Amino acid sequence: MIRCTLLSISILSAGGVMTAFAQSPRIVTAQDKAEIQALVTAYARALSSCAASDYADLFAPETGSFDSGFRGHVVGRELLVAMVQSERQCATPPAGNQPPTRPGPTVVVNVTPAGVFGIADLGGAGHYEDQYVKTPNGWRFAARTVVTPAEQAAGLNAYEMTAIRSLASGPDDAVEFWAPGQDGVIRFRSAGVVILVAAGQVTGRIYLRDGGYYDDVYEKSARGLWRFKTRTYVAEGVAKTP
Repeated sequence: MIRCTLLSISILSAGGVMTAFAQSPRIVTAQDKAEIQALVTAYARALSSCAASDYADLFAPETGSFDSGFRGHVVGRELLVAMVQSERQCATPPAGNQPPTRPGPTVVVNVTPAGVFGIADLGGAGHYEDQYVKTPNGWRFAARTVVTPAEQAAGLNAYEMTAIRSLASGPDDAVEFWAPGQDGVIRFRSAGVVILVAAGQVTGRIYLRDGGYYDDVYEKSARGLWRFKTRTYVAEGVAKTP
């Protein structure tokens, strides 16, 4: 029941992602499912081995996106590569041998009139909510959202995160956030809207073009719509990395 509900939510959040690949099939064969599982496994392998270019190749060209609360809505090859390069184990790899490659989780595929979707359970680490598209080069992620246990407990999923980002940032407000690490190298941190959960409360930080940011606290109205509980503007020069 939970998986079916999550898949339905993911469908609502996809909103037009597949328009560039309108020929996507509505019938998925056993071979297609095996290829989608291979895609999910390749994702885990590329991420754990810091193969940034291989990772980006797993997404639909131009429009494929990765979403998380901390990273935001990361879309396009350049940012997907930069995101992997900024992962802690990739930016400062441990001494000695490479970390072991993580096996890919098993994905449950669901086909609807809106597209091909999947849920990949990460156990205690949460789950992925996926949308897949068949390109000339095979199956790719049209969208992949990771949802942590804390986010799920706070009522968040791919659809709810999209709704919060739409509330938090106008079309010209948020900008990518890049920051130096301990080694002084400036790396990609987020696509501009960071969603965090602490003690069950949903908060956000929106990085702005003027160098400042908004610190938000969100709540749901009686109608089930996200709204601001508080919003605080912090000027340029005062900003700190969350």
